[in-house]
Amino acid sequence: MRIAVYPGSFDPLHIGHRAILEYLTGPGGFDCTYLIVSPQNPFKDPSKALNARRRFEAACEAAARHPELRVRVDDIELGMDPPNYTIRTLDALKSREPENSFTLVMGADNLEGLPRWRCSRRILSEYEIAVYPRPGYDSAALLEVLREHCRKRHIGCHVTLINAPMVDLSSTRIRKDLARGRDVSALLM
Repeated sequence: MRIAVYPGSFDPLHIGHRAILEYLTGPGGFDCTYLIVSPQNPFKDPSKALNARRRFEAACEAAARHPELRVRVDDIELGMDPPNYTIRTLDALKSREPENSFTLVMGADNLEGLPRWRCSRRILSEYEIAVYPRPGYDSAALLEVLREHCRKRHIGCHVTLINAPMVDLSSTRIRKDLARGRDVSALLM
């Protein structure tokens, strides 16, 4: 099977995430999506790890409400020792399910920093990467910079821009609205 691997904090899952999930198993052509709730992104605040189990359970509940999305909320990172590097997750999935092919899904906002990720050379050359658009980021220009980086270093670059919808919404904004007492129920998945 062709599996989209969509990692993130998902604190909380919202309609922007749902739009990406709808695209992946619809026009994107993936058989299903593994939503990987990351306990601790190495580039973010370490306190996120404290609520990882709650975020995972909330993601499971949200996915159960949308069976049409063909999403599996996977706890693979919850059992790994920190820090949670993407290469370790991809390798663990491949080891667990060698019959499947895995494509990493990320927003265009991650393209610029990708060369600084742990084992980025391996991620770029050994795994497919599907990049969805994000407001304020020129996906094509960022991809060209990344491809030039790869050419200069003789690294494979299996990165594709996908035509997923662009939703101008973030979990950070939702958390801020919640803290202000605003109703965000229409924004949640």
